[in-house]
Amino acid sequence: MVENKLVSIFSGRESKYLAEKIAKSYGIKLGDTKFTQFSDGEFQISFEENIRGRDIFIVQSTFAPTDNLFELLLMVDAAKRASARNIVVVIPYFGFARQDRKDKPRVSIASKLIADILSTAGIQRIITIDLHADQIQGFFNIPVDHLYASSIFVPYLLTLDLPNLIMASPDTGGARRAASYAKNLNTGFVICYKHRSKPNVVETMKLIGDVKGKDVVLVDDIIDTAGSITKAAKLIKDNGANSVRAFCTHPVFSGNAYEKIENSDFTEVVVADTIPLKKDSKKIKVISTADLFATVINRVENNESISSLFQF
Repeated sequence: MVENKLVSIFSGRESKYLAEKIAKSYGIKLGDTKFTQFSDGEFQISFEENIRGRDIFIVQSTFAPTDNLFELLLMVDAAKRASARNIVVVIPYFGFARQDRKDKPRVSIASKLIADILSTAGIQRIITIDLHADQIQGFFNIPVDHLYASSIFVPYLLTLDLPNLIMASPDTGGARRAASYAKNLNTGFVICYKHRSKPNVVETMKLIGDVKGKDVVLVDDIIDTAGSITKAAKLIKDNGANSVRAFCTHPVFSGNAYEKIENSDFTEVVVADTIPLKKDSKKIKVISTADLFATVINRVENNESISSLFQF
């Protein structure tokens, strides 16, 4: 890409692994920042270069701990006070996105709260990928560029050349996503219907559709404990599938998720690099989002279409 002299890309500490790849793909060096940690846990962030009048892109996923969110807010505030021209946050994984509605009395709509906090801090735009719920875009009163991991997953999926491909959703909530893949790949799709007794615990699961003799690909946005998706994989295999894979954007992988995947019926679990893996696994393949984010940053700067990247 042609370097834009007005663009600087910076990163929080936990997303530096991805921000460095994005900056390299864009054609510039990752901006210099300094983080000072005090003994009581308080920390301070400073930009170690002039950003006056520049367009600042701050890369930071807001996965646990919540320090990552607060760190992002401090960077936004520092950029605003340093007279940056525009402040854009690139949040590959938007944490708290599962709390997008009141599903029971007296609970917070956390994703709306975070949208309000980010807007108040002073950002002009947000770039993210595969939000848990599309309506979260409406929580912001600023432009939201919502990207789709299908643009990096589908090319890899096509290289597998699976003879009897069929798409699947691990729950009814993801049926629209699976149907979109199926429509554009000209395949069928099935749904795993699950009932939860409590968060992260699946009590029962049933398969809707026929998978006998098929190469099944489960698609979802998040793998957390891996309980649901590994249970879905077993259910699919028990119903006669030739193989089962998963394509999921955000590898949260909490608890004993890695062990569950290692011992699962999956041939392969494909994820994006929105969250760094805690350890390697022979069953997990990571596809980078760096080139995609760099392309979007370039298009934002040049006022070019972003939707055209996602004809899928």
